Amino acid sequence: MLYGHLSALFCILVWSTTYISTKVLLEVLSPLQILVIRFVIGVALLYVIYPKRMKFQGKNELYFLGCGFFGVFLYYMCDNFALTYTMASNIGVIMSTAPFFTAIAMKIFYRDEEKLGRFFYLGFVLAMIGISLISFNGSKLSVNPFGDFLGILGAASWAMYSVFLKKVNALGTNTIANTRRINSYGLLFMIPMFLYLNHGEIPFAAMLAPKVAANLIFLSLIASAICFVAWNWASIKIGIMATSIYIYLGPVITVVASYFLIHEPLTKMTIAGTFLTLIGLFLSEKK
Repeated sequence: MLYGHLSALFCILVWSTTYISTKVLLEVLSPLQILVIRFVIGVALLYVIYPKRMKFQGKNELYFLGCGFFGVFLYYMCDNFALTYTMASNIGVIMSTAPFFTAIAMKIFYRDEEKLGRFFYLGFVLAMIGISLISFNGSKLSVNPFGDFLGILGAASWAMYSVFLKKVNALGTNTIANTRRINSYGLLFMIPMFLYLNHGEIPFAAMLAPKVAANLIFLSLIASAICFVAWNWASIKIGIMATSIYIYLGPVITVVASYFLIHEPLTKMTIAGTFLTLIGLFLSEKK
């Protein structure tokens, strides 16, 4: 149980710092190029770690397809393209609503799911207030309907990923093999858009630069391969909802990392927001 929570926490810790690597890579690569490269390398690594081929799962293959479409392709497409239309702070808050969407989706598709108590909803409200204080600290609230809609669609797509992931977990197949197949399907959905928008071009010479290579390795091997395996494993150990609630910690980790790594100041508003978010997390976990 403890290792499941630690695994989910590790994933959020890594995913909350990927924006630094992505920002560096955007100087030489397009968003789609970054995604295609990181998942190609990530899938290749999973084959090295676990070379055993998983059999075709018949009609159950649709669950893997659903995970790949919603959790890899659609989620990352919405996340990347939303940032070109609206403020990052808006997307940070909207994407953090994923646990709430997940709770709703699980109740719709799984009638046997545990009833959500008042602590979950109270925790959600407190976490959203806290995340808003963190994200909009020192910046004006800016609304862009299309960009914010993409953010909401991204949060909802993660909820649908969780719905399909529960079905995948119930099959009892190897977690690494599951993740490899899910990421492969997600990559399969990305390729047509990549060929259309980027004409299949990848600047291999630019990728050899030490700074670019290091950030690609971090995003591909740790954020895409290892973290997806760890997240899927944690969802088996502690449940889909318990892992999803850790998403609330994303903005908090970003604030702490910014303070220690790039020495951004901690204001009273960010401290208050961090405190409220943590209280919301603990309340949402309370039975």
